[in-house]
Amino acid sequence: MTPPGRCRLRRHTSGYDARVNEPRSDRDDLDAAKLDDVRDREELRHRYDEMLQELRVLLPGVQVLVAFLLTIPFANRFLDLDEIGRLSFGVAMFTGMVSVVCLLTPTAFHRMAPRTARSARLEWAIRMLKTGVAAMAVALVAALFAVSRFVFGTSTGSAMAATFAVLIVLLWVVLPRVIGERAR
Repeated sequence: MTPPGRCRLRRHTSGYDARVNEPRSDRDDLDAAKLDDVRDREELRHRYDEMLQELRVLLPGVQVLVAFLLTIPFANRFLDLDEIGRLSFGVAMFTGMVSVVCLLTPTAFHRMAPRTARSARLEWAIRMLKTGVAAMAVALVAALFAVSRFVFGTSTGSAMAATFAVLIVLLWVVLPRVIGERAR
């Protein structure tokens, strides 16, 4: 069981890093825009580092999806797609690329944006993360629609894509909000 608070790495006089429990600060739940770049420097760094860790998990899947979408036009049966199939493929490819760019933006901010603009970097990185996840959701639904429609027909493909879209909205939007409301 995880104790209340959180663990952080602290540099000890011996030169080794060790995890130590720290009590939760009243600043932990504040919006990034309300944190001060100087006074809340450690909190902003901690939040940014956590977000970069999340991106390290998310990016490989998005990159595989986009790589797959970029190779599809070279397959023999791609020419068999009708106009709706090509349109949904185009939406999937475009939004997949948007997702990759948005999800890589926080990493670029980490290295290229001014170090002293910590709260602004975090705010924009969070916006890009949300935009990237939304674009990835559209890419997944559009790709599923294109493939399932091609394989199973329009009605089945539409049903599969709609069901998947509802699942994404429930798990990625509604559930986090419900959990957030219950935590208050």
